[in-house]
Amino acid sequence: MKRVSIASIGAIAIIATVPFVSQIPGVANIWQSGSAIAQNSKYQGQVQLRLDAEKQVVEKDQQGKQTKKWEPLKGQAVVQPGDILRYTLSSENKNDRPVKNLTLNQPIPKGMVYVLKSANVNANKEAKITYSIDNGRNFVENPTVKVTLPNGKVETQPAPASAYTYIRLKLPSVDAKSIVKATYQVQVR
Repeated sequence: MKRVSIASIGAIAIIATVPFVSQIPGVANIWQSGSAIAQNSKYQGQVQLRLDAEKQVVEKDQQGKQTKKWEPLKGQAVVQPGDILRYTLSSENKNDRPVKNLTLNQPIPKGMVYVLKSANVNANKEAKITYSIDNGRNFVENPTVKVTLPNGKVETQPAPASAYTYIRLKLPSVDAKSIVKATYQVQVR
């Protein structure tokens, strides 16, 4: 079985429509847990972003029942094809006032496939999650692709998980002195 060693890289936070995490080409990229300050001067010092990664571990208890748990990825973690990883993006407003219209773009790492319907945001019902299948040029809630059927007819279908390239989180407001967390899962190819 092919094993992939994970290179540690730092996260860079940028507010607006620019992806905030840099990527290093490779089979599988994992970002080192850490913090980064928003680089947009409007929010500098106000919003702190943190990206953490965990690996799903399936174990059997004494009765043979499978249990799933999440283990933090640290340092030179190793993942294998088929492993499920969960990313948690924390956005902390350190200011005494709400931050309005915060948009965060998160690329799906190369060598990974987004797990459909795994993205969610806690504690913020107004948050909107959209996706891109064209490397961040366009974002929609339910991406679709045109497929030519054997009879020659062209049909619009939901985009496959392998087509997803970015997740966008739009927060109309982040309350003062609060943290909003978003999670999503990917599978190692």
